[in-house]
Amino acid sequence: MSDDLDELKSLLYAATPGPDSKKKADNIALAQKNFADLQGSRDAARLTSDRPKKGLISGVRNMLTTLTSRAGLTASTAIVAVGLVMLSPLGENLMPTTPDAAFEPASLQEAPAVVLRKTAPEDVAGMTESAPMVAAEMAADSMATAPVSPMPMTAPAPATSRMMLDAPVMLPVPESTTESFANADTNPVQVTTQTPVSTFSIDVDTASYAVIRNSLSNGQLPPKDAVRIEEMINYFPYEYAAPTGTDAFQPTVTLTPTPWNADTQLLHIGIQGALPDLADRPPLNLVFLIDTSGSMEQPNKLPLLKQSFRLMLGQLRPEDQIAIVTYAGSAGEVLAPTAASDRATILNALENLGAGGSTAGQAGLQQAYATAAAMSEEGDVNRIILATDGDFNVGLNDPDALKDYIADKRDNGTYLSVLGFGRGNLNDATMQALAQNGNGQAAYIDTLSEAQKVLVDQLGGALFPIANDVKIQVEFNPATVSEYRLIGYETRALNREDFNNDKVDAGDIGAGHQVTAIYEVTPTGSAAERNDPLRYGAPVIAQDASDELAFLRLRYKAPGSDTSALIETPIQATVTGEAGFATAIAGFGQLLRDGTYTGDWTYADAIKLATQTKGDDPFGYRAEAVQLMRLAQSLSAE
Repeated sequence: MSDDLDELKSLLYAATPGPDSKKKADNIALAQKNFADLQGSRDAARLTSDRPKKGLISGVRNMLTTLTSRAGLTASTAIVAVGLVMLSPLGENLMPTTPDAAFEPASLQEAPAVVLRKTAPEDVAGMTESAPMVAAEMAADSMATAPVSPMPMTAPAPATSRMMLDAPVMLPVPESTTESFANADTNPVQVTTQTPVSTFSIDVDTASYAVIRNSLSNGQLPPKDAVRIEEMINYFPYEYAAPTGTDAFQPTVTLTPTPWNADTQLLHIGIQGALPDLADRPPLNLVFLIDTSGSMEQPNKLPLLKQSFRLMLGQLRPEDQIAIVTYAGSAGEVLAPTAASDRATILNALENLGAGGSTAGQAGLQQAYATAAAMSEEGDVNRIILATDGDFNVGLNDPDALKDYIADKRDNGTYLSVLGFGRGNLNDATMQALAQNGNGQAAYIDTLSEAQKVLVDQLGGALFPIANDVKIQVEFNPATVSEYRLIGYETRALNREDFNNDKVDAGDIGAGHQVTAIYEVTPTGSAAERNDPLRYGAPVIAQDASDELAFLRLRYKAPGSDTSALIETPIQATVTGEAGFATAIAGFGQLLRDGTYTGDWTYADAIKLATQTKGDDPFGYRAEAVQLMRLAQSLSAE
């Protein structure tokens, strides 16, 4: 092989013309003359209104802009050509073949080491547009600190020229992140004779499902703590009967076989909220509280946030008002309360927002609440919409401390909702603490389509409450149910005595919203019973209403009221119905989280059930869920 290479090398040397010393001297002389002629500017300096932008990223951006001009492309092409010459036999003669003093081993030991800049998670999450800039920045760092190396460098992977806002940014979530998620251990099986009552708070947060979709679409299984099954189930609309009369809610109960356990049943409790005529809704005062810290610079954060708010503006009425408060190192009002009809002023304020600095979340919240209080008038709906990646690193940043702060502020009638953007340092735990204690909802926006769903299609429910402090309590009949398990709602569990205590905060439901809860119940005497009977336990006393499976109670407060209303209804053991798709999603979520109670049931089973029960799907949400199941199946097999 070496003989062939030597022959090829000899042929290359023979084909390479020798140096022309006269031409070389002429070229050097011409280059020196041109350099001397072009020193300085031939024309007077022109005034410009463009303020120079400072910072490494801005400098690299300007450099890349220059390099894509005609002159820049010519120069860069010349550099590539020089590189090819240096790697040719001719170039071999131009480089020293024996190391001089500068390249002695002792000198190499003292030479500065190559410094690799650690890419921040927010840089990785937004590489779609910024990949060329980050690559150039890393290259500049390395060139400035590393000794010359003859090692060849591989070409960088091509970067996408623009972000597709109708699909998740297709880049993996960094393995090392500062993300945190609010969750708790999976609900255990309860023995009815020992714990007959189950109590929990309900709301309509959907952030978990969008985070799961983002992870799977980027080729990774989601963190287990990011999986809140109730938010997956409640992401989808279901056909529940609407309330009649003066009640704000109408429950729908369905009992179906459990697909992963033939000896248990699934009890579905669907709650449909009333949908008032939105034409008669009160004026809305909105404060956009926007995180403009440095971590929000990536394309799937602040730029997507701006486009999302643009969608919502088109749904507002002239009598509604908008104010914008931003926070980074400090907080400030960038748009005073402005009529929603003045779209140009509002959009101009949005477009002029930029990212930079730390994250003074506490100061931003204080400013937003002060602005909302100044806008408030009798009968108006006041809501703050916090848009952030969840990173609070100045002021209050502990979820418990934020919970106490928000709890003190919610009594003034101002609701707080939270929209999450981006990955890498997503602080879901903080977002959940803010939304749950601010009488609002939490959603995660990873695409413009998700913004359409949350801020346009479901705007009424997102902004206009119909009930506060909504609680569910289910008492199971030990004569018909020996064991039960609530699927999801781990972070929303309440004590039994909390149900009748109107001082205890709970979830809040907007106009037309639905909530679904699913219990896996074990009939008395079933082979699926997981617990042995107590040796000294009291025998089960047969109930007069032995055909009842359970008894459902629901409490809620009308907006502005301090006293709750109660809805009660028995659940018959013979009730039947169709709830296949919700069951498929419940099983999917359990598989993503731990699969403790699903036995041999698999992703393939979830896919089959979801496909068979997909039903009417006008917006494609259910078809998308089936595709996510397929992705999870493939990723779990790796």
